[in-house]
Amino acid sequence: MEPVVIAGAGPVGLVTALLLARWQVRAVVLEAATADRRAGSRAICFQRDVLDVFDRAGCADDMLAEGVTWTTGRTFYREHELFAVTFPDSGPLPPWINISQASVECYLLARAAAEPLIDLRFGHRVTGLSCDDDGVEVRTDLSSVRGCHLVGADGARSSVRQLLGIGFPGRSFADQFLICDIRADLPFPSERRFFFNPSWNPGRQVLVHQCPGGVWRIDWQVPAGFDLEAERASGGLDARIRQITGDRRYEIVWATAYRFHERVADAFAAGRAFLAGDAAHLYAPFGARGLNSGTQDAENLAWKLAHVTRGWAPPSLLDSYQAERAAAARENLRVTSATMEFLVPQTDDLRRRRAEVLDRAVCDPGARSQINSGQLAEPYWYTASPLTTPGPSLAGFPTEPGALRPPVPGVLCPDGPCVADGSPTRLRRLFGRSFVLLTARAATAAAGLRAAAAAVAAPVTAYALDDIDHRGVLGSALAATPDSVHVVRPDGHLAAVLPRFTPASLASALRRAVGAAPQDR
Repeated sequence: MEPVVIAGAGPVGLVTALLLARWQVRAVVLEAATADRRAGSRAICFQRDVLDVFDRAGCADDMLAEGVTWTTGRTFYREHELFAVTFPDSGPLPPWINISQASVECYLLARAAAEPLIDLRFGHRVTGLSCDDDGVEVRTDLSSVRGCHLVGADGARSSVRQLLGIGFPGRSFADQFLICDIRADLPFPSERRFFFNPSWNPGRQVLVHQCPGGVWRIDWQVPAGFDLEAERASGGLDARIRQITGDRRYEIVWATAYRFHERVADAFAAGRAFLAGDAAHLYAPFGARGLNSGTQDAENLAWKLAHVTRGWAPPSLLDSYQAERAAAARENLRVTSATMEFLVPQTDDLRRRRAEVLDRAVCDPGARSQINSGQLAEPYWYTASPLTTPGPSLAGFPTEPGALRPPVPGVLCPDGPCVADGSPTRLRRLFGRSFVLLTARAATAAAGLRAAAAAVAAPVTAYALDDIDHRGVLGSALAATPDSVHVVRPDGHLAAVLPRFTPASLASALRRAVGAAPQDR
């Protein structure tokens, strides 16, 4: 079996390789930069459901040990606090942690370097590729690599995307944004603090986050002509930072200025090649939808590549990557574009509207719902996926950002405490190595396994809630009944929710979930 070739050794490429290795699939990872290239970090916020992906990749515990947990986001206008949003912290994982992308990459690299099924090659810039019916040939400036498939996880300027001739339409914003990571002892709580038009950055925004090691991330909106080196030389950067730190001592850990982009690739796949992460989509970071979404790209693609290369599913399963992750990208683009229209209005009418809303919001709570300082990242729902067995009518299904999704087919399976093999754990730690059947009774689980073995070659595991759900938390979260069967994909999404078990209905749901026609066996 030839390896999967992955262009890019950033978090998305490394997570893809590590998850493939979990399925016993080899990967060759080609990275244009040298191994010591990492400095600074644009991404810092990681969402609860994405931590599950990092857990399956083997580094969530390291991230949790280092990261700063936060549950509250506050939004200010000038000197007024307008509102606060608090995320529930009752689950097994925190709703959010802040940790630098550079640290995450170090943990992933250490895991990948120790994995015999992963061949890491730094200093290998992709310069050409070709695909045929049997595989891909990827050329670099140092070598040529043959593989079964290619994953382009090589960033916003993706060589893979350009070589495939895939367009990357969208827009860029003229205003720049200045990031400074400073180490200082500041009296702020561990929260997301967003400021509209503060006196120390009039007419623009500032975002402040606490990071590990006494570091604070400060993100200023600055004019289009902003020059970071000139700002340093003039003392302007120090003055800007002092408006937040006061007289306290500080150290600049990292600083950069950049523009935001809102783009989605015209296609996420071409033959045996696929795009993931920034190679496929770019979003404004207010909402942390970039790397969180890219990590979910990696998991979505990894289990499908593994099932096809291991002979457990037909090649048609890979068509669903485009269907599912392009839909997720379009939703993220819709949400972040609305945020940027409020943060950086592009017309006089939009600027007037924003000013009026912010002014009214000081005294009028009703106006605060119109303020958009970023709708935070969340998993997408695959209710319309070709892999999902439809359930009852989706009329009224909540699609607005931040809404609680009911446990219907296509939605990420809820988590909760359980007992498996005599040890306490949580439900999502049972995912990632097979399809999973969740039934009420052990007899139904056993019958489900027999039906699954007759229907598909993919690995399937079954658990009875009577055996693992001692507190009744999972049954409630799943809205399970004594007869229902929940079919969970390897990435944790519900492939089907069957009102009752029959061998035929389960076989049909599993065949659909691996991309096979109902009559295929």
